[in-house]
Amino acid sequence: MGTATARQNNQTAWRNWAGNITATPVRTVTPASVGELQEAVRRAAEQGLRVKAVGTGHSFTAAAATDGVLVRPQALAGIRAIDRAAGTVTVAAGTVLKDLNVALAKEGLSLTNMGDIMEQTVSGATSTGTHGTGRDSASIAAQIRGLELVTADGGLLTCSEKENPEVFAAARIGIGALGIVTSLTLAVEPVFFLTAREEPMGFDRVTAEFDQHFAENEHFEFYWFPHTGNCNTKRNNRSQGPAAPPGPVSAWIEDELLSNGVFQAVNSLGRAVPATIPAIARVASRALSARVYTDIPYKVFTSPRRVRFVEMEYALPREQVVGALRELRAMVDRSGLRVSFPVEVRTAPADDITLSTASGRETAYIAVHMYRGTPYQAYFTAAERIFTAHGGRPHWGKVHTRDAEYFAGVYPRFAEFTALRDRLDPDRVFGNDYLRRVLGA
Repeated sequence: MGTATARQNNQTAWRNWAGNITATPVRTVTPASVGELQEAVRRAAEQGLRVKAVGTGHSFTAAAATDGVLVRPQALAGIRAIDRAAGTVTVAAGTVLKDLNVALAKEGLSLTNMGDIMEQTVSGATSTGTHGTGRDSASIAAQIRGLELVTADGGLLTCSEKENPEVFAAARIGIGALGIVTSLTLAVEPVFFLTAREEPMGFDRVTAEFDQHFAENEHFEFYWFPHTGNCNTKRNNRSQGPAAPPGPVSAWIEDELLSNGVFQAVNSLGRAVPATIPAIARVASRALSARVYTDIPYKVFTSPRRVRFVEMEYALPREQVVGALRELRAMVDRSGLRVSFPVEVRTAPADDITLSTASGRETAYIAVHMYRGTPYQAYFTAAERIFTAHGGRPHWGKVHTRDAEYFAGVYPRFAEFTALRDRLDPDRVFGNDYLRRVLGA
C-alpha cells in the first residue's frame, strides 16, 4: 500500500495540546507523499471511514477529532519553492510555523503578519483562522495566494484566484471540511524590522484611547488583567533597524520567568486556592515593565507559551469591542468568578475569505483564557453571552457553543460555504461531530 510503515494498526488515543479534547481513531496515517495521502483517503472512503488531518493539536475544539482515520501531515513538510519575483513561498502543509519562519529569515524573507505562537502547522493554523493583530495586515490565511487540496474522492485540486476561485475563496479557512490541504503558497516580502513598545496602561485609559492607538500603530494589542484596572499594551511598527533585541537577562525575566515560570506557579496556586487569584492578579499585572526592542518580525510577533490553558475568542465588529470589554469587566467584578489569565484584545482588517472571522468587516478580537484544569464553563458561558449579543463570531479553533443556525446569521456567505461542501464532500468523508454542529448535517 505504500503507507504500511507509517500506519499504526492499533487504536491509539489522540489528545490536543490543552488536554480538553480526546479521540480514538481506528488508525493513524503519516503519509510521506501527497500520493500516499490520496491513497489513504481513497481507502478510508472505500471502508466507510471518516478522515481528519491533525496538526500539532493547538485547537481547543474537536475540529480535527475522528473515530476513523487520523492523518498526521508532519512528514509533508518543508519549503517547496520560492518565487522572489512573485513574492511567494510554496510550503508543504505539515510544516511547523517556527520552521517556516526560521527558513524564510535565512532567505531574507518574512511573512507580513503572524499570530503570537509558532508551534502550529501552517495548514492547521490557516484552516482555523489563526491571526495576529494588525491595522492593515490580516490573518495568515489572508496571505495565501494558492493551495493544493486532496478531495473526498482522492483527487488533487489546485486553487487560486484564477484556478477554482470559488474553492479558493472558502478553502483558505476550510476548518477541514472541504478536503486535506497538502501545500500552501503564501505571500512573503523582504525581511524587515519591527520596533515593539510594551507599556503598562490603565484599563480606563486604554479603552478610552483604543481608536487612537489602533489608528496610530500598524499592530496594536493589549491585555487586561481581571480583578484589576491594569493592562499591558504592545505596539509594533516597522522601523529602519538595526536589530536591538531585549538583553538576555531582560528577555529571560519577561518571557521565561514572568510569562512562563512564575505564571505557571501562580496559576497552580490559583487553581488550588481560588480566593488568592485577585491578589495574585494585582501583583502580576504590576510585574511587567515598559520596554522597547527591535528585531525581525517573527521574533517580535511571537513568544513562547508553555503555560497550558483553555481559550475562547470572539471576533466583534471593531467599533463594538470597547463596549463589550467593559461589559466583560463589569460581569467579572460582580460575579464570584476568579480569573487568573489576562484577557487579550487584537484587531484585523476586513478580508474576503468566506468563513473568516473578519470576513467583510473591520474586526477586533477578545480572547478569554483559563488555566488548564480549572473549571472554565461559568466564565466562558457568561463571556459568550456578551460576545454573541454583539454579533460575535467565535474562532473556529477555540471553545464555543455556537451551531450552524447561529453561523448562518453572522456569516452572510455561510450558505455559499455549505453548498461548496455539499459539492466537494457529499458523503462527509471529512466530517465529524464538530463540523456537524457548526456547519449542519
